[in-house]
Amino acid sequence: MTDPRPYVLLSAAMSVDGRIDDSSPERLLLSSPEDFDRVDELRAQSDAVLIGAGTLRSDDPRLLVNAPARQARRKAEGRPEQPLRVVLTGSGDLDPARRFWHHGDARVAYAPDAATGALAARLGALAEVVGTGARLDPGAVLDDLGARGVRRLMVEGGGAVHTLFLTAGLVDEIQLAVAPFFVGDADAPAFVRPGLFPQDAAHRMTLAGTSALGDTALLRYLVARPPLTPADRRLLAEAVAESRLCPPSDTAYSVGALVVAEDGTELARGHSREGGDPKVHAEEAALAKIPADDPRLPGATLYTTLEPCSVRASRPTPCAQLVLASGIRRVVLAWREPALFVADCQGVELLEQAGVTVLECPELAAEARAVNAHLG
Repeated sequence: MTDPRPYVLLSAAMSVDGRIDDSSPERLLLSSPEDFDRVDELRAQSDAVLIGAGTLRSDDPRLLVNAPARQARRKAEGRPEQPLRVVLTGSGDLDPARRFWHHGDARVAYAPDAATGALAARLGALAEVVGTGARLDPGAVLDDLGARGVRRLMVEGGGAVHTLFLTAGLVDEIQLAVAPFFVGDADAPAFVRPGLFPQDAAHRMTLAGTSALGDTALLRYLVARPPLTPADRRLLAEAVAESRLCPPSDTAYSVGALVVAEDGTELARGHSREGGDPKVHAEEAALAKIPADDPRLPGATLYTTLEPCSVRASRPTPCAQLVLASGIRRVVLAWREPALFVADCQGVELLEQAGVTVLECPELAAEARAVNAHLG
């Protein structure tokens, strides 16, 4: 069995007219301070961060997690203080004097086989150089990163790399920050270059969220995910109905959850504060009703109205860990947890890093939020 490829998140900032820079020698700042903080958090959540040679030359980035608290969190989780930093090059023409090579510890450069010898000689001990065959193959890059234990890859550009991954169908999620101005420069680099992008309805992206980061608009799209079925939507709607059974609370969300076997048999359902327990969560309540050795669990789907928690004060084990312990490999949810009671829920990230398929159903998010409207 081969190692799974990482979940690929593409993060970019562009102007309203789709430019990621202008044509001047100076770097154009597109992001707000709030968006820079978002990028730092995404890096902290990632096992590896990837750029192309063009971005290395134009921006000279260090590509590091900057916040000390995020560095400390990674160390507390048993991970390196900084993610693996990755650069792609088609020609092998990379300058070893760039800052990228002299900050952090782990670096790897991918290039076509024909370019690896000269590149390895140029970089020496600064980075490991890996060939991807006759051409720069993003699939080979993901295979190698998966074998290294990378479960979440953040792609930061530039336009050639965006196009390479998107046209290959290898992106799972796009987070696109749109700055409130036009560049208006025909020679300025664009978010993507011309390419054979999937155009049929089956490849239409799902808008999973929008938010304002200062004066910057953040659009979050899900791409290349297995489609939700009508049964998925019906069962998630039942989870929403289950959430309406929750005793009201001003300090916790009302959540409903169902566990359904692969053949459609409902194994259990549960809701927050079920049975008079003020601390029980919906996923916890449902899973407690199923024997841990039930052979149907690995093929089952968990339907939940809110992202499973990654940290909690009321119990020693958060729901994301309970899901992983159960063996369930598929989760369908309506709504990601807002930063009301927990500043940084990472339930989806924990599940995906462990190889669980997580699908979101934005069209039911409003119903799930409505159950919790009293929380503001």
